Amino acid sequence: MERIMSYVVITGASAGIGECFARALAAEKQNVILVARREERLNALAAELKKQHGIEAIVLKADLADQTGADALARRINEGGWPLAGLINNAGFGDRGAFSDLALERQLAMIQVNITSLVSLTWQLLPALRKQSGSFVINVASTAAFQAGPNMAIYYATKAFVLSFSEALHEELKGAGVAVSALCPGATASEFAQEAHMTDTKLFKAGTMTAEAVVKKSLAQRRNAIVIPGLRNLLMVWSGKLSPRAVTRRLAGWLQA
Repeated sequence: MERIMSYVVITGASAGIGECFARALAAEKQNVILVARREERLNALAAELKKQHGIEAIVLKADLADQTGADALARRINEGGWPLAGLINNAGFGDRGAFSDLALERQLAMIQVNITSLVSLTWQLLPALRKQSGSFVINVASTAAFQAGPNMAIYYATKAFVLSFSEALHEELKGAGVAVSALCPGATASEFAQEAHMTDTKLFKAGTMTAEAVVKKSLAQRRNAIVIPGLRNLLMVWSGKLSPRAVTRRLAGWLQA
């Protein structure tokens, strides 16, 4: 297969869903720009992808919880002049606990990573994406986006924003040839559950999808406005749409218990 000389930017690429996106795209002979805080992991992944698939893998260390992180990252990418075929806004985190009990600083950092940096990076890289035919943006949301989430109030709210934002951009940009998709996975086997202190919840004990399966579905349907991988997740979302919001939010809180 002929090498694609454009690049796909992947944030949060050092583990989990982000790493799987990098591996799947490299297997398609797609060059990638890997972004995360853990530079050693990124360097190891980049070296592996170059060796296995003969692609270019650029490593950019960035802390998207920092208010200047997205601006600095976008500036480096734009100044690098790399043609962009895609942007995968995967970086994000959650935390479990009552809003009043969790540290305010951590919850504001969650908003910074999950919303503010995502919006900033998308806006600043859109001019480059518009130049490439068939380019795409994948924003990683969650099935959490479809209802309020007691004991994870900020996380659920950030993902609701990502879903709404992505749907709007899908309509705005389809005429410009840029596909925007909101990926809405449910419980997924990755570092996220440990970071969010969710491994012992009913939600994760009920079973998880693999990150590989989530990514495969996302890339196959990257031109759809909303992608919900897994039949169980799809059924949960649709049943939630038919239920009163009072019921769905109580169920979400129960699953976090």
